Amino acid sequence: RKKFHTAPVGQVFRLRPFHILVATGGGYAGYKKYEDYKLEQLEKRGIEVPVKLASEWEVALYKSVPTRLLSRAWGRLNQVELPTWLRKPVYSLYIWTFGVNMKEAAVEDLHHYRNLSEFFRRKLKPQARPVCCLHSVISPSDGKILNFGQVKNCEVEQVKGVTYSLESFLGPRICTEELHFSKPPTGDSFQQQLVTKEGNELYHCVIYLAPGDYHCFHSPTDWTVSHRRHFPGSLMSVNPGVARWIKELFCHNERVVLTGDWKHGFFSLTAVGATNVGSIRIYFDQDLHTNSPSYSKGSFNDFSFISNNNKEGIPMRKGEHLGEFNLGSTIVLIFEAPKDFKFHLKAGQKIRFGEALGSL
Repeated sequence: RKKFHTAPVGQVFRLRPFHILVATGGGYAGYKKYEDYKLEQLEKRGIEVPVKLASEWEVALYKSVPTRLLSRAWGRLNQVELPTWLRKPVYSLYIWTFGVNMKEAAVEDLHHYRNLSEFFRRKLKPQARPVCCLHSVISPSDGKILNFGQVKNCEVEQVKGVTYSLESFLGPRICTEELHFSKPPTGDSFQQQLVTKEGNELYHCVIYLAPGDYHCFHSPTDWTVSHRRHFPGSLMSVNPGVARWIKELFCHNERVVLTGDWKHGFFSLTAVGATNVGSIRIYFDQDLHTNSPSYSKGSFNDFSFISNNNKEGIPMRKGEHLGEFNLGSTIVLIFEAPKDFKFHLKAGQKIRFGEALGSL
């Protein structure tokens, strides 16, 4: 009679980090492909996806999911070094799922990237993204244009037909002493208070970065950053489908608001976090720590870049490196410009860093 030797149950079912990584990554890849396929079929048939907003209890239920904790866990998992033999299969699955163009990467060899975090934050070849010199505002990142236009009635559209409050998104107005305006803003509404020059309007542009996009973002114009405001918030998904479902989604989520001015007045760039995007990094701001357990939801903290030693703030040149996400998320530009400012965009179009957003 033969004796069968069996390993302890705990050893058989013990999951290693890269096993979890492959399983969750494969499952999400299949789901993402199916969702993209459905949207593509609707667009080919010329059918507009109807707006169906979530109820209060649905939003509350979604916010009860520990997305901040899960995002921190996902971030640590992404830093696990993969065996050399496993790197190409894992990254190839990611490339196929999200349509990554590795020919643009500074290093095309997949074995070079020790973990998924390094792969997400891959750098591009120097000439892969030429910066447009003919237009005053360029795209700060790769992505998809969700919405753009003038801000009206203190409301901003995150996608067509779904809005959020301008004041809730940016928070209380920053003291004019921290900005370089020639005269203090006047007006009754929050929107009017941001417009500093007579005859100007307030404009916005929303860019969604998919997981397969280049994850760094750059300065969209020549401007000076005077202030940073960090909202801890939730980390709900910001893909276009969820943006159509949850009103004021960007006001719920963690975000970093950079505020300052350019030659036409007020200018701001906001990096919005999302599920598995708990890490938002601003290169010149070493004090910023996103998705930290020490922060409480519903609060925000401010930091001024104007001090006794630096009265000018942080000058940024158009196209200069500004920050990066881990995975993909959203960039929101809100700025003041003369009435003849024109966007050179179409809603839903794909755009790359360096390409024109608009000009006078």
